[in-house]
Amino acid sequence: MEVLSVASEIYPLIKTGGLADVAGALPAALGECGVKMRTLVPGYPAITAQMSGGRDVAHFRDLFGAKGRLVAGRVSGLDLIVLDVPALYDRPGNPYTGPEGWDWPDNWRRFAALSWVASELGLGLVEGYRPQVIHAHDWQAGLVPAYVKFGPSQTLKTVMTVHNMAFQGTFGADIFGELRLPSHAFSVHGVEYYGGVGYLKAGVECADFVTTVSPSYAAEIRTPAFGMGLDGLLNNRSDTVFGVLNGIDTEAWNPATDTALVQTFSTSTIQNRRVNKQALREAFGLDDSRGPLFAVVSRLTWQKGIDLLAANIDMLVADGGQLAVLGSGEAELENAIRNGAQRHPGKVGLVTGYNEGLSHLIQGGADVMVVPSRFEPCGLTQMYALRYGCIPLVSRVGGLNDTVIDANVAAVQAEVATGVQFAPPTEAALADAIRRTKALYADEKSWKKMQRRGMKSDLSWQLSARRYAGLYASLIGLETDDSEDD
Repeated sequence: MEVLSVASEIYPLIKTGGLADVAGALPAALGECGVKMRTLVPGYPAITAQMSGGRDVAHFRDLFGAKGRLVAGRVSGLDLIVLDVPALYDRPGNPYTGPEGWDWPDNWRRFAALSWVASELGLGLVEGYRPQVIHAHDWQAGLVPAYVKFGPSQTLKTVMTVHNMAFQGTFGADIFGELRLPSHAFSVHGVEYYGGVGYLKAGVECADFVTTVSPSYAAEIRTPAFGMGLDGLLNNRSDTVFGVLNGIDTEAWNPATDTALVQTFSTSTIQNRRVNKQALREAFGLDDSRGPLFAVVSRLTWQKGIDLLAANIDMLVADGGQLAVLGSGEAELENAIRNGAQRHPGKVGLVTGYNEGLSHLIQGGADVMVVPSRFEPCGLTQMYALRYGCIPLVSRVGGLNDTVIDANVAAVQAEVATGVQFAPPTEAALADAIRRTKALYADEKSWKKMQRRGMKSDLSWQLSARRYAGLYASLIGLETDDSEDD
């Protein structure tokens, strides 16, 4: 089975969030299920620099006003088709914003080009290659199902995965005339969205199947509270909406072999974590303490509930607690954490920006990973934490709810708990969860049992890959055991 994945970022080549991790890990996992997946990605400098061994497979004289080409090759074990259009992608900054942090004003054009080329690949643009299914990820690939639906293909099938409903790619109606779509595509059953053009809306409307990255989130987005204006559409087609929980790359995230750690460890040598904890304290300027070291690896945004954590810093550091925060985001929230560090020198540390190696050390050295999100489609941080014996403290939403077993009285007695959950996402509820976590930490024997239990959790892509393979197969009429509804 041939499947084309379309993603705006892919690990380990370029990453701003969990989408890259999923796009990078899924192809290998699907290979074990008999699915051959190639990935179409934009030709950002970080990617084209590694494609010297690739071959040109197509050229474009006028791709939305720019010249470009397609380059095919293998990089870091990934089978890639790179859309090399310097006028669109050869820029500083991250995939979506310039160095000053503002969205590129032509993002609509950059990702329309990506989606249009994907649909052309589905029609046989490259000789010898014609995928049966195109799997589009997030709004940047949201027009793929629309180009297929309103194009000449009668057999090509599409799957649209929503990684985060909050980011929808909405633009004014004035761009429609340049999208290479027929006039009737500008309708409620096409790309039109509240008088403008909605890329994610187009994908949700036009794809054969819609998936999101956890069963809980698939249910949540069908409600007004989480649907971000698309809940009605999702409810209208609920029989084709599926929640498939993300996995993690268990080779890249393996505490027994992780070179980013000062000391590797396993369930049988979990005491080695203390070496990493000391190194982590040094990295964040924290002093020695007998209390638990809480950590955050996150975008510092309202969605992630960082304001709830900032409001609880004084209580968290009481009785020896410490906090290490890695991330960047909203200036007000960065300052709130920074002010907490100034009030509590040696107890609170902040490192802004993105640092992959440090994020691994945090997972391997911190005692508690705090993920207080107001909504969280899946979340990977808490799964990395489980893998590394770092107890997750999470809000009871989305994938956090699906991956962490709360240490309530019954779960502790039954010895099945893997972390701490709280609800609703409020300052008071988080404060109570922090107190519960401190009490659990004080029982060293039970704490180590919970750490080992989390480390033994099946966090791989194996089950989820079989689920995706089943969905693909059902679209093209193959019989499998993995295509049942949720």
